Parts: sequence; structure tokens; C-alpha cells
Amino acid sequence: MSAAEDFAAAAGASSALEMQREGAGLRLRFVGAWITRELARHDAALRRLDLQGAQSVAVDLGACSAIDSAGAWVLDRTLDDLKRRGAEVTLIGCSPAIETLLGTVAKQHVELPPPPPSDNPLVAVALRVGKETVRIGGEARDLLSFLGLTVIVFCRSLLKPWRIRFTPLIAQMEQTGLNALPIVGLISFLVGVVLAYQGADQLARFGAQIFTVNLVAVGVLREMGILLTAIIVAGRSGSSFTAQIGTMKVNEEVDAMRTLGLDPMEVLVMPRVLALVLVLPLLCFYADLMGLLGGAVMAMLVLDISFFQFVRQLSDAVTLWTFWVGVIKAPLFAFIIGMIGCYEGLQVSRSAESVGRQTTRAVVESIFLVIVLDALLSIFFSVIGI
Repeated sequence: MSAAEDFAAAAGASSALEMQREGAGLRLRFVGAWITRELARHDAALRRLDLQGAQSVAVDLGACSAIDSAGAWVLDRTLDDLKRRGAEVTLIGCSPAIETLLGTVAKQHVELPPPPPSDNPLVAVALRVGKETVRIGGEARDLLSFLGLTVIVFCRSLLKPWRIRFTPLIAQMEQTGLNALPIVGLISFLVGVVLAYQGADQLARFGAQIFTVNLVAVGVLREMGILLTAIIVAGRSGSSFTAQIGTMKVNEEVDAMRTLGLDPMEVLVMPRVLALVLVLPLLCFYADLMGLLGGAVMAMLVLDISFFQFVRQLSDAVTLWTFWVGVIKAPLFAFIIGMIGCYEGLQVSRSAESVGRQTTRAVVESIFLVIVLDALLSIFFSVIGI
């Protein structure tokens, strides 16, 4: 059935669509009540509308007695289709009520996503990589902005120490530092044991078991102590920061703070970041001691090296800078972990799923950036001869 036959079939109904040729243009007259129960008869005709080469289309709504939201949606879809086909569309006889309804429908109009351009797996992979690259670039830009804001608040708090909220600061220091001692101590002790055992097994082939002490000392003090501590803190405290702030965001507590005139950066972000910056160097020192203790225990059990021999060889193997290289990294790692944990918490939307997603993202990003920064600092210290 042609579009003209569809028009004719609908002509006797309570609503009708009439098409008239006017010179180089075309006139569409919407007659009667264009409401939900009448639309099924006209939908096919509107979808197969033949412009007959017309460059302009006048849509006449003067005879339209009534229209509901469904009819307005169909009319809006028809107008968009005519415009996409290159026709110049003009509305005639549109009452204020119909015009308001059309404007409301147009605002709610959502474009469907385009279909995948190709089933080729290589194209799909390239498209996904491109989208992820754009997303990561935008997130990096937002993270840099948050970094600048955090630095400003941090410096302002140092210049005006009375603005620091010491009660939540002490509480966060207890949560991130004191409560982390058991897991940090155990992991560091076991790492020292593993380094000593594996090093002794390799060095014994050359009769140089005594240098196992050097291996454990340099490995723990320069790299393993601070790196493992930072990873543990990122998984433990960084995720906690995101979950806490994210839950407050879901419960609209952050919005309530802003309503009361409180700055979430000072109330939520500053105590957590500052607490990590203060306690992570102490945790690093504790991890170094436990790692060396694990190496000493394994040296006594496997290599028959007494504790005093271990200490004497340790003093010959390391310098003060060997210790300070690891400790200097701690505040930088702490700042990154705290900042990312708080940033991802503030990015949570109002759903429980978003809390879990942002918590996972905070842990992954923190560990990734900590490892990258550790590699850069290691290269830097080697270049300057430390």
C-alpha cells in the first residue's frame, strides 16, 4: 500500500493526515485528535512519507483539535526525519499549548547510539582502545585538577593550622597507621625471609653467602619495605577512604555539608591525606625493621650467621642514604594514595554499585601510580648517585 492510500484509509477516522502539493513545496495537514489510540493507523504512512521532490514542507496544525504526549512524540519524530532528508520544515497554525508540548518532548528526545561500524574484531578492538584512551585522558585531567585543589587546601591548612580538624586527624592516623601494624609487620617479615632464602640459595654457588646480608639490606631498605607498605596501605586505607566518602555521597551527607557551609575538602579530604602523609614514613621504618629481622632470622637458621655478624655486615653494606631513599618516597606515596582514594569517593554517584566500582578503581589506580612513581624515583636516585 502506498503512502497516498494510507492517507485515504485514515481520512474517515477521527484523525487524519492530508498531503497537498503547493508549487515546489508540500503541505501536511494534521486533522482531528492525534492521541495514542489513533496513532497506529498513521505510523506506517509517516515512516514511508514521500516528499515527491519537495524542497520545503509546511506542517499545518490548525485543524488539529487535540494532541497528547504520544502524538507529540510522533510529530517530533516526523519533523526530525524531514529535516534529516534535507527539507525546510515550517510549522503553521500551531497553538501555544501544542507548541509547549512539542518543546517538552524535544527536550526529552534521546538519540539512540549508532550501531557498531563493523563486525571486524580488529576494528572493534581499535574502537575500544580509542574510547578507553579518551576516558583515561579525561580522568587524568580531572585528577590533575583535584591534585591542584588538594595542594591548595594542604598549603592553606599548614599556613593556618587552627583550621586543621585534629580529632578526625588523630582518628585517621589510628585507622591507617596503628591498626595496620600487624599486617605490615607480618608481610615485611616474610619478605625478608624470602629474600634471604632465595639470595642464599643463589650466592651459595659462588661461596658468597655472607653477601646475602647485603642483598636483604639494600632490597628491603631501598625498595621492598616502602613499596610493599604503600601497596598494603593502598588496598587497605585507600579503598576505605573511597568507600567512606562514597557512602556519604550516596546518603547526601556531602551535599548537607555544603549546605551548612562546610568545605568537604577540609572536613573529609584533608584529615585523611594528612594522616597518611604523617604515618606512612613511620610504617616504612617499621616495615624496614621487620624485613631486616626476617632476613636475620633466616640467616641464622640457614646460613649459620649469628645476629651480631648480621649486624656487622649490615653496617658495612648500607649507608644512611640507603635508608633515607626509602623513607623519602613515603610522603609522596601517601599523598597519591590519599588523594586518589578521596577523589574516587567524591566521584561516586547515588548507587551502591557506584561505590564498589569507584573503590576498585581507587585501589587499582593507587597501586599503578605508586609503582610508576617508585620506578621514576629509583631512576632519579641512581642518576644522582644515591
